[in-house]
Amino acid sequence: MIGKNCNPAAEAMRAGKKVSAAWLQAGSPVTAEIVAEAGYDVCVIDMEHGPGDIMVLTSQIQAMKGEAAVPFVRAPWNDMVQIKRILDAGAYGLVVPYVCTKAEAEAAVRAAKYPPEGIRGIAGSPRAGHYGNNSVDYFETANKDIFVFVQIENPDGVKNIDEILSVKGVDGIFIGPMDLATTHGYRGKPGTPEIVEIIKKLEVKIKAAGKALATVCNNWEDAKAKYDRGYNMIMMISDTVNLGRVAREEVGKFKKDILGQ
Repeated sequence: MIGKNCNPAAEAMRAGKKVSAAWLQAGSPVTAEIVAEAGYDVCVIDMEHGPGDIMVLTSQIQAMKGEAAVPFVRAPWNDMVQIKRILDAGAYGLVVPYVCTKAEAEAAVRAAKYPPEGIRGIAGSPRAGHYGNNSVDYFETANKDIFVFVQIENPDGVKNIDEILSVKGVDGIFIGPMDLATTHGYRGKPGTPEIVEIIKKLEVKIKAAGKALATVCNNWEDAKAKYDRGYNMIMMISDTVNLGRVAREEVGKFKKDILGQ
């Protein structure tokens, strides 16, 4: 686990390389196992919009064990207690939502780090510390190995991006286009020209700061275009959204070809 090159995705992104990623939004260890076995570099378990609690999270991460995919988690909120429990369950990376200021970015980093860099409580008994089996190895490397994304998704985050980028320990910025559009008055319309322009300006600043750049995509063509623009991590699929899309397509074929509708 941590300390034994358990986070090659973090090493790759810190070196400016690209990684593949998928959302796990169903709160299911079964889909976690399926997606991890598919060969993604990162699986991001969504606890902001997903239904899972800490026990479900633990089961999802356990289901990924033995695969190359690294478990990241989108936290429910920028909350030190939630982040501590997520990391104790064995997450190797965080996406912290709705970060709007330098102070909030600093709080996210402090929550993810043991003292003296942060305020994360230390214990060898949880899963991350191997249930007391060789916990010291984890303690010595966790601050370095855990990767921290903060999510920019409202006007204040855009306005304060330079200060947020200056925070030591913020490894990357996750751009949330749907929230970014909605908080600017264009609900559910991230393709609005004003939002597209805002995102382009964010991309330039984030890349210039040497931080990893991540976001979502609509399809593979969209993902490729964003990788080509310099993104390091794209959420290429979602276990819920992609299943829903396939289900609708197959029902549509049945209605057309079998029922003649």
